[in-house]
Amino acid sequence: MIERPLYLERLFRWKDKDVIKVITGIRRCGKSKLLECYAEKLIKSGVPENAVIQINFEDKKNDKFTADTLNKYLEQKIEENESNNSYIFLDEIQNIEKWETVVASIRLKKNADIYITGSNAYMLSSELATFLSGRYVEIKMLPLSFSEFLLFHTFPNDMSVDAKFQLYMKFGGMPSLMECDFDERLCLDMLDGIYNTVVIKDVLTHNPNENTTTAEKISDYLADNIGNITSINSITNTLFNEKLITSKNNTFVADYITSFEKAFIFHSIKRYDIKGKDYLRSMEKYYICDTGFRYYKLGKITDVGRIIENIVYFELLRRGYKVGIGKIDNKDVDFVAIKQDKTVYIQVTETLAGENTRERELSSLQAIKDNFEKIVLTADRLFSGYTENGIKIVNLIDWLLNK
Repeated sequence: MIERPLYLERLFRWKDKDVIKVITGIRRCGKSKLLECYAEKLIKSGVPENAVIQINFEDKKNDKFTADTLNKYLEQKIEENESNNSYIFLDEIQNIEKWETVVASIRLKKNADIYITGSNAYMLSSELATFLSGRYVEIKMLPLSFSEFLLFHTFPNDMSVDAKFQLYMKFGGMPSLMECDFDERLCLDMLDGIYNTVVIKDVLTHNPNENTTTAEKISDYLADNIGNITSINSITNTLFNEKLITSKNNTFVADYITSFEKAFIFHSIKRYDIKGKDYLRSMEKYYICDTGFRYYKLGKITDVGRIIENIVYFELLRRGYKVGIGKIDNKDVDFVAIKQDKTVYIQVTETLAGENTRERELSSLQAIKDNFEKIVLTADRLFSGYTENGIKIVNLIDWLLNK
């Protein structure tokens, strides 16, 4: 089993602490495997096997559980293991009605360390917050980073890292694609199965409209416009002009977008006023959780600049940054990444060749007068180092691999 150290380290950091560990992320991004790997490490570290209680609620054999029977089962297991801590792993727990009452009850046991996973953000509702009284921490899991992608897959010995990155841009980082050996038909079939499961189980079931055609059109629009300033009004007008909706109802569209975000397919990012040091309420961008889904939906990979921008956004999230779109006067900065007292301004570009391109990419950063780090990430290997203004130019692949 290939490990995901980033997430394992976070789990071990919270081990035996009095909080529920809630692992969220899109279906098939590796949450179940993460728990399996963590359980193995616990046992190897000396935790008795009977102290590790694992239940996957996607498994048909566990359909028998209700909230009451699950509570009784867990209490019995904890009692049998009274002299040791019990490590309880509840995978896709949202499939059990009133599951939060069980977790809240079991948390009161002094020797229970609880880990749960879920594939949509509806599980982190106000009801959950009420039952757990804030005693939970969310660990957000993403598809594979590029460095993880290189570990998960097997490549020809003579394949360059640039060629491997081309595959990553195209097929993305869903872990199950390692079974497909980059066969395009197999990869697209796998992505189709994952995507449609997410739409059915995590989008349509939580949306009162339940219109598959409209949902697909909205997701196509968002996928085609990653990295572009996008308004709900523009999507509404598109749907209305194509006669997919009978009235210009922004709330209808907003509800679908919320459902896609709660299913972790799309992430929205707000604009950040660099001078005012505050987030603005309008003019958002959207990014897709995995570029493979974009290729599956649109069948193209021509706009490389926005694809690599998408990849950088999620890498910044993995590294623990809060990310916004920078605004400085009438100029935009692709990302303002903030972590505690550290701020980094980042421009992302496919190439820096050409005077106009360099001027466009550098001018926004040059307009920022504070002393925080300013970086241009480029797929172009011809440029690196520092400009005379102290702006750092870094190769994108080197940055993704922490070189």
